[in-house]
Amino acid sequence: MKSLLEQFFEVSEHQTSIQKEILAGITTFITMAYIIFVNPQMMAQSGMDYGAIFVGTCLAAAVACLFMGLFANWPVGLAPGMGLNAFFTYTVVGEMGYSWEVALGAVFIAGILFFIMSITPLRRWMLDSIPLNLRIAMGAGVGLFIGFIGLKNGGIIVANGATFLSLGDFTNPGTLLAGLGFLLISILSIRKIPGAIIIGILSVTLISIFLNLVEFEGVFSIPPDVTPVLMKLDILGALDVAMISVIVSFLFVNLFDTAGTLFGVATRANLVTETGNIKDLDKALKVDSSSSVFGSFLGCAPVTSYVESSAGIEAGGRTGITAVVVGVLFLLATFLSPLAAAVPAYATAGALIYVAILMLSGMERLNWDDQSELLPALIMIVMIPLTFSIANGIALGFLAYVSIKIFIGETRNISSGAWFLTLIFVAKFIFL
Repeated sequence: MKSLLEQFFEVSEHQTSIQKEILAGITTFITMAYIIFVNPQMMAQSGMDYGAIFVGTCLAAAVACLFMGLFANWPVGLAPGMGLNAFFTYTVVGEMGYSWEVALGAVFIAGILFFIMSITPLRRWMLDSIPLNLRIAMGAGVGLFIGFIGLKNGGIIVANGATFLSLGDFTNPGTLLAGLGFLLISILSIRKIPGAIIIGILSVTLISIFLNLVEFEGVFSIPPDVTPVLMKLDILGALDVAMISVIVSFLFVNLFDTAGTLFGVATRANLVTETGNIKDLDKALKVDSSSSVFGSFLGCAPVTSYVESSAGIEAGGRTGITAVVVGVLFLLATFLSPLAAAVPAYATAGALIYVAILMLSGMERLNWDDQSELLPALIMIVMIPLTFSIANGIALGFLAYVSIKIFIGETRNISSGAWFLTLIFVAKFIFL
C-alpha cells in the first residue's frame, strides 16, 4: 500500500515522504478549521438551517480537498470562501432581498462560467486584461468587508444615529471577549504557532462556557441532517437580469482569489518548472471551479483554494496526500456539530478581523506612482465596505477607472476586459 501511494502521488519525485505529507495535511486542516465555525454562522443569517449548512460546509470542503489531492496532486486545501459567504448573506440575500435558494443558483452559474474559463483561453485573457491594481483592490476590499462584519458581530463597533458608527461597550462581556480573541489570535500568529485562529475561537468559546454565557451540550454527535439545504438551489430564479452583477462578482472575486492563491502556493511547493510553467495548474483550476458547482448543491458559497495551505507546505507538504488528509479531517469534523453550535458570534469576530488584516497585505503591491491606476483601486477598496456590497464596490472601482482613463486621454490603455466589465456595471446602475 505504501509503495502504491508513493507511486500514485509521485512522492519521491517531489522529494518528500508520506509521514511529512500527513503532518502537512494536519497542519493545513488546523489552520483552515475555523471555517467550520465561521461559515455556518454567517450563512445561517440568510435563513439557512444552521446544522445543515454546518454539515454542508464540511462535506463541500472534504470532497473538494479529496478531488484536489487525487486529481491534481496538489497540496492545497479548499473550503467555502471567506468574503464570498459574506457577500452571499449580507448583500445578495440581506440587501438585494433574494432568497438563499436563488443566491445558490447564482453560485452555481458562476461556478459553471468559472469552469468554462478554466478549460478555455478565456481565463488567461481575463487575468491578463484586468488591471493589476484593480485585481489587488478586489482582495483588499473584500478583506475590509470581512473586517467590518467581524467588528460588527463582536460589538466592537455599533450603530450611532449621529455619526453612523461609534465604539462599542467593552464592559459588555461579548465585546470584551471579541477583542481578546483577536489579540490572542494575533499574538499566536506572530509567534508562528500553528492553528492560531482555531485556538483563538475555541479559547473564547471555552471562557464563554465557563462564564455561562453560552449553552454547551457536548462535543461529538451524529451529524445533523443536510437535506434542508441539499439541492435547494434555484437556478431559474438566478437567471434574472438583476442577478448579472451578482454572478459577475461571484465569478471574478473567486477567479482572482483562486489565481493568486494557486500561483503563490505553487511557488512555495516547488511546482514551478525550470521554464516557468506551473505543473498541473489546469487540473488545479478545474478542481477549484468544479468545487464551486458541487458546493452549491450542499448550500455553500463558492468553494475556493485556501491560502492557509501554505502552512502545510511549510511543514513539508508537496503532493496530493496533504490535500487528501485535509479532506478526511473535514469529513471527521461533521461529528463536531454540538461544539460548533456552542461557538458564539463574538468568538469568531476576532478571526474575521484577523483574516481581514491579512487580506489587506496585498495593498503593498499597488502601483502608488500612477494615480490613474491608484485612485480607482482605492475607491474600490473603500467603497466595498462602506456600501456594504462587494458588487457595488467593484462596480464603482471599474467605473472610476474607465472614466479617469477617458478624461486624461489614455483610452487606448483600457483593456477589453475592463471595457466588458464596465459596460455590465453601467447597465446594472441604469436598468436595475
